Amino acid sequence: MRRIVLTGYRGTGKTEVGKQLSKIYRVPFIDTDALIEQKTGRSIPDIFHEDGEERFRDIEREVTASLPTADAVIGTGGGIVTDPRNMEKLRRGSTVILLTAGIDTIERRISRSSRPPLTGLPLREEIAVMMDRRRQNYYASSDLCFDTSDTTAEIAAKKIAGLLQAGTASPAARTDALAFFRSGRIPAPALRRLEDLLHDPPADPQTRILGVAGYPCAHSKGPTLFNGLFAEYGLNNFYTLFEDPELGQIMQVARAINAKGLSVTIPFKQDVIAFLDEVDEHAAQQIGAVNTVVFACGSAIGYNTDWLGIRKPLVGMKGAKAVLLGAGGVASAAAYALTDLGMDVTILNRTPERAKDLAKRFDCRWASWDTFDTLKPDLVVNTTPLGMEPDTRSPLAESQLYPDLTVYDLVYTPPITPLIEMARAKGCTTITGTGLFLEQAKEQFYLWFGIDVPEETMRKYLP
Repeated sequence: MRRIVLTGYRGTGKTEVGKQLSKIYRVPFIDTDALIEQKTGRSIPDIFHEDGEERFRDIEREVTASLPTADAVIGTGGGIVTDPRNMEKLRRGSTVILLTAGIDTIERRISRSSRPPLTGLPLREEIAVMMDRRRQNYYASSDLCFDTSDTTAEIAAKKIAGLLQAGTASPAARTDALAFFRSGRIPAPALRRLEDLLHDPPADPQTRILGVAGYPCAHSKGPTLFNGLFAEYGLNNFYTLFEDPELGQIMQVARAINAKGLSVTIPFKQDVIAFLDEVDEHAAQQIGAVNTVVFACGSAIGYNTDWLGIRKPLVGMKGAKAVLLGAGGVASAAAYALTDLGMDVTILNRTPERAKDLAKRFDCRWASWDTFDTLKPDLVVNTTPLGMEPDTRSPLAESQLYPDLTVYDLVYTPPITPLIEMARAKGCTTITGTGLFLEQAKEQFYLWFGIDVPEETMRKYLP
């Protein structure tokens, strides 16, 4: 077996279910809160009361770092998942199970607890607020979700053990998924791995699959990057290509095999929203495009991490005059990033109506494509696919470039596009799409696993 880690809010049954799982697997049960009390010689309520939550989290992090890596069942505190350093330690070589329960159940189970409140709210309201606040962290912590509301700890443990042994995808779903992957352009070694994972019975039923959804997407660097990171952090996952002209087919397969997550690329970043149960309100709803899907506890949740990658190298150009080429899903993220930096933005697109619609959403200007020479911007951002196979043309001519211009090409395959090559020859400042790819992928990894990967580690696995 792998080490089993139980996460979840207070009252979801981590201690009792953990003890039952330890009996089934005949391994020790370790409770992080109990270790904290042993380490300090004080109760959790006393630590909170005397030292405060911040000191408690410091001790919790120390205890997490000292946990044995050998086979065991580990029960964790409700807030442990909010610290990426904890998640890096807990996820390594482990299967992480998120225990959930309804608010009524949790309130009943913890109503007599001596634990100090985390807010000034009544208990029921506090439960709702804290669970919502931590929900993204809980989802990132989960390889498997299990609702303990209407069951005993013993029955819950037996069912969880069964899922760990057989996997969550049905034999029919695995067969259909394998036919789907065989119809794509997946390299032979990756396809052999998928055949093992989707075999009946699967070689490892606990391995969760992720991938890039697009058409085409065989050029993606995602498999090399993410599979390298999985090995780096000891994660039992596999990243591959979900390539198909029909987005509905991709989403059906991903849900059926209980995929962990998807990167979404051209041409699906806007269309995928219709296939999701929820879209992150902070960016994806305003941008109107999704590049990251997290599957957890039966839900598919969409996020946009592109805008963060676009924004980062442009922080020093706040207030600049910018031209945005294109009006698709990536352009929406770029418009969000540029306007967030207070730039004066004009959007150009071959279809002017699309530029007009996008400009209206972000309260900026638009114009026809052939007006570029009259605008004289400080910055031009290419969000079109021009420069990427099979269309390797540049969206601008060399004569349209000048030394004072900063050129940012979001195409990252190839890393040096014709536009970047021409811009360098004209003395422009250039920014390649590689930085965007790394930054948005870094955020994706955090959404999927709760781990904050350093940039230098990301670059180790960039082809």
